[in-house]
Amino acid sequence: MIADDAILEAAAAALLQGRLDDPFALLGAHGSGESRVVRSFQPGAEKVALVARDGGGSLGELQQTAPGFFTGSIPDNRPYLLSITWPGDAIQETEDPYSFGFVLGDLDLHLFSEGRHLDLARVFGAQPTTMEGIAGVAFSVWAPNARRVSVVGDFNTWDGRRHPMRLRHQAGVWELFVPRLGPGARYKFEIAGRDGSMLQKADPMARQTEAPPATASVVAVRPDYKWHDDDWMEERARRQAEDAPISVYEVHAGSWMKPEGEGDRALDWRALTERLIPYVAEMGFTHVELLPIMEHPFGGSWGYQPLSQFAPSARFGRPEDFARFVDSCHREGIGVILDWVPAHFPTDAHGLAHFDGSHLYEHGDPREGFHQDWNTLIYNLGRREVSGFLLASAIWWLEVFHVDGLRVDAVASMLYRDYSRKHGEWVPNQYGGRENLESVAFLKRMNAIVAERCPGAITIAEESTAWPGVSAPVAEGGLGFSYKWNMGWMHDTLNYIERDPLYRRWHQGELTFPMVYAYSERYILPISHDEVVHGKGSLWNKMPGDRWRKFANLRLYLSLLWTHPGRKLLFMGSELGMETEWNHDQALPWHLLDKPEHAAIQTLVRDLNRHYVAESSLHQRDSDPTGFHWLVADDSDNSVFAFLRYGDGKPVAVVLNMTPQTHQAYRIGLPQPGTWSEILNSDAARYGGANIGNGGDVFAGDQPMHGQPFSADITLPPLGAILLRHQGSRN
Repeated sequence: MIADDAILEAAAAALLQGRLDDPFALLGAHGSGESRVVRSFQPGAEKVALVARDGGGSLGELQQTAPGFFTGSIPDNRPYLLSITWPGDAIQETEDPYSFGFVLGDLDLHLFSEGRHLDLARVFGAQPTTMEGIAGVAFSVWAPNARRVSVVGDFNTWDGRRHPMRLRHQAGVWELFVPRLGPGARYKFEIAGRDGSMLQKADPMARQTEAPPATASVVAVRPDYKWHDDDWMEERARRQAEDAPISVYEVHAGSWMKPEGEGDRALDWRALTERLIPYVAEMGFTHVELLPIMEHPFGGSWGYQPLSQFAPSARFGRPEDFARFVDSCHREGIGVILDWVPAHFPTDAHGLAHFDGSHLYEHGDPREGFHQDWNTLIYNLGRREVSGFLLASAIWWLEVFHVDGLRVDAVASMLYRDYSRKHGEWVPNQYGGRENLESVAFLKRMNAIVAERCPGAITIAEESTAWPGVSAPVAEGGLGFSYKWNMGWMHDTLNYIERDPLYRRWHQGELTFPMVYAYSERYILPISHDEVVHGKGSLWNKMPGDRWRKFANLRLYLSLLWTHPGRKLLFMGSELGMETEWNHDQALPWHLLDKPEHAAIQTLVRDLNRHYVAESSLHQRDSDPTGFHWLVADDSDNSVFAFLRYGDGKPVAVVLNMTPQTHQAYRIGLPQPGTWSEILNSDAARYGGANIGNGGDVFAGDQPMHGQPFSADITLPPLGAILLRHQGSRN
């Protein structure tokens, strides 16, 4: 309570100037009994009166003692309403925001400061709630270095003088309860920084936003979606285990398909539920992976420069619509993986950059805090509050939206302080090394928490270096990821397949080398969006030769992807044989399916998924060296590769002919005698090929070959792959 007139005058002046850090010391009711005084700041109001909250009538009128500043006594301790008369005789009745107590408990503030509050989005930000029986919204934001913070929105004409917040000094968190406000209200925080800046910032903890290019946060309803995926959640751990088939369809939600006749507008979650989910299921993919759908200001970043780590992008609808999409995926047996970006964030003025007039979320030194490749800012993961903020984000998507996995973007850039930096452009760690110890600790902690709190959920690292133990358990010194993208496999195999077949004989090792390290991590083999943008051309266009050879090479390469040890990931459109590279502003060229040669590629991908799931030998031992055995790895003269895949079921032999010549009577060693069925031939007519093959079956006799006790003569189609499954011995 302010008692001294001089102090009161100074506080009132600070309020009028927008620099008061404790408005509760001045505004609201002070004292008790007959000496109780009420002060209210209502710029532009003509008069302010007090009314008993219980309907007991008028409690008197406040006097305007300075522009917008009203003061008066109140006869008793009854709760009151403010009756505000605005120009034009418009009268507003509302509770006084400065008559309510603290918004946040001491435990919440303590856990936040320690970086251990994993339920931040249920407490901080904008929370619809009731206080003293009154419905409203509790606002809170971390800005420890601000001189003043106000919540602004349509409800107060975006005037930062009207709702200044209270600073909880022990945590640097500002808070205020605004009565009679609810879901749907637009808001921001107006922050007066220590550096003299005055900015309106979106809420870092927003659970809903305006659709870009608008930048306001939106008060969201409390997450209370009624889920129907109990069966999926109970089975999820088994479906995502290292011996399960995992085939991922990577999707940019904004460009997978566009509504007809509606310009560049994207499908919303409801339309994606109706169209994308049946497509993914029909194609046989086990998972859909979405490029980041966290709200991001620039669509051209594809979501990889997010500013709202807790809000699904309003481009596609409301948060509950996204929950319904995930629920529908689960009911169709499809897992949902989200790309998630804890490495860096954009510099937009309404975002996290220089949030309270200081380097709060980012490092202050540009050698640590500025990413030169992407012109973004790097999270200061050494700050407990920042790492806790991101950990809470990860848990939010996994727990609230039942997401099945997070693919963590740009892990390599997080692990090394000198990532993409020249000598003198980076700061060594405390031991003089290049490892980013704070990021390493963050990633380990994240993976440990996910494993503990979200049973069956997976985390996936996009990591392109030789950092050891990315998918090893934290307890064993690893980073603790469930899986790692095998960027080396992608690089080597694309290098090989892009070569003219005439020269492949001198590069046999590019396809055999990945098996040297195939079991050093639990791998996903990614043919991702990164391989079909920025002038790299489409997957089809990477293939050498004329049109016929491009399609044949593409069928051959897809067959290699689905039969090589490692889980599968394919970016949308590759299954159509897109001839042009992906453009995020345009829908996929679905009209290509009117052409038989393109429809045949889609059919091949569907059949590869079907065999991959059905044949345990093609997935069960992806992380076990006993699941793979080379038959032919050194026939560079013919550019032929052959290997066996093993599981609990019947073994499968895979033979790849990387030349455009047909090989007749090519003898291949096999582990068992009798009939081997040709279960897939990439040159089959149904896939757009010439239908050169083995007529359905081959027979293995007693002649040893390739270290196997039996062998068979087979026909290898040009630029073709065949899959043979043992059926049984001859009678």
